[in-house]
Amino acid sequence: MTSGMSSLAAVEERLVAPGAPFELIEEEVLGEQVRVFKNRPRTLRDVLLSAREFAQREYLVFREENREHRLTFAEHEAQVRSIAEALREQFDVGPGDRVAIVAANRPEWIVSFWATVSLGAICVGMNAWWTAEEIRLALENSQPKLLLSDRTRASRIDASRLAVPVLIVEDALPRLLEEHPGIDLPTDRIRESDPAIILYTSGTTGRAKGVVHTHANVTNMIMVSFWHGARLMMADPGQAELPELPNTVLVTSPLFHVSGLHCAAVTALAGGAKTVWPMGRFDPAVTLSLIERERVTGWGYTSTVLRRLLRHPRIEDYDMSSLRSVGGGGSPIPKTLIDRARRLWPQCKLTMGVGYGLTEGTAFATLQAGEELHADASSVGRPVPVVDVEIRDAEGQALPDGAEGEIHLRGPLVMKGYWNDPEATREVIKEGRWLKTGDVGVIREGRLYVESRKRDLILRGGENVYPAEIELRLELHPAVLEAAIIGVASDEYGQEVKAIVVTDGRAPSAVELEAWVAETLAYYKVPRVWEFRTEPLPRNATGKVLKEVLRQAETSRFIEE
Repeated sequence: MTSGMSSLAAVEERLVAPGAPFELIEEEVLGEQVRVFKNRPRTLRDVLLSAREFAQREYLVFREENREHRLTFAEHEAQVRSIAEALREQFDVGPGDRVAIVAANRPEWIVSFWATVSLGAICVGMNAWWTAEEIRLALENSQPKLLLSDRTRASRIDASRLAVPVLIVEDALPRLLEEHPGIDLPTDRIRESDPAIILYTSGTTGRAKGVVHTHANVTNMIMVSFWHGARLMMADPGQAELPELPNTVLVTSPLFHVSGLHCAAVTALAGGAKTVWPMGRFDPAVTLSLIERERVTGWGYTSTVLRRLLRHPRIEDYDMSSLRSVGGGGSPIPKTLIDRARRLWPQCKLTMGVGYGLTEGTAFATLQAGEELHADASSVGRPVPVVDVEIRDAEGQALPDGAEGEIHLRGPLVMKGYWNDPEATREVIKEGRWLKTGDVGVIREGRLYVESRKRDLILRGGENVYPAEIELRLELHPAVLEAAIIGVASDEYGQEVKAIVVTDGRAPSAVELEAWVAETLAYYKVPRVWEFRTEPLPRNATGKVLKEVLRQAETSRFIEE
């Protein structure tokens, strides 16, 4: 172990010791005794109230072509009070009710989120890339009192056919802000175990499931973020030699992901940080310009956006000396990218990190940063203080170090369950509230190595793509007899979606089938690589398609080429 690793471990021990800012205690969470942060906020409304100490600082900066939207913490809270009042008085939203949002990243999304959770209601964050059918299914599942949508998403759905009122945020929120003074925040009682957020994650059955995060899930996650930042700053004496800058976070993740909502919008408000949001499609030049102009100090990326940024031909023409901490997740980050980023941002070499987590685990489970990452970029690191990690066999028995099996997680970050789906919840939350992730991994010397993300899961540009729903859609086409979806290597996205299709001899074109899939599924799920066959797909004795055989054939073809 290097001295860098030793110093990091020593810092971690000091940070969680009795009397320290991140002291750990044992408490009952949803019926089980687990480790939690003693000094955590109790609810998200408490988080919002505590942010009053940052009143005059900027909280939100949204950049849209030649227009900017800026809100201080005080201005943001004033809008939250007004919208909370409007939700309660005009739409009868109260504790436990759901308010759904389907929109691109924009200030109204964040204001509406904080207004909803401050009421004790539940914010339902829907994937802004979904089709009308996918949105309809999520609405049927969550049964919200109100759907907030931007104009682009509203044009996708027929509001007259929905059983829920729809508000266009660009038009409705300015009007509601004028009509409601919002003198005070709501005071309805909120418990830590109350649901606060529902985010949808694709399921292996082809239907997205609503992951329920409680207030305690998110407040403990906030503390993990602060703990991680503190340990890196304390372990890197070089940071003290850099000019002090206000904490400014660049956000290129969508708000319907834990990375955009929990790790950026929520954590930044709790810590008094400014967040900078480029609007529209990711543009490396716009992003580099924002880093330079806003003096961005932190950025959380996916492998895809990092690759695009580092490939920009003029990247070294921009001043990025303000960066202090960068980290990524969502899909594996190749070592070549990490090395390139470390050379470009030497001031971040001891703060650069990667990690492992999933929506069902409220974002974080393990983290690998600084010298540990430099020494072993293949690992996703050690568990964070409030998470236990076990590797188990097919019978659910714990395996020793070095043995490959299924990753299980336990702690206050494990979701409450899937909304309105007790059967699916029972399938993944086991005795003792251990979360059965479905991911395959191994632990060596206390560090987790992820061998496969749910075997069949495709990670395209940080988006989870499950083959089942695409296969179901393709097999509804009259010319398709059977279909299999696998992931293939992509320089641009890490993985791309490939369809292997058996037809009845009419051989529809790839263009025709792409359009067919795009009618009901989001664009990133549409296959871009196609293989047509007339022979049946390989199957085992129970009739299951042998995906591993198809993947091996793809690997052999790649090697031959």
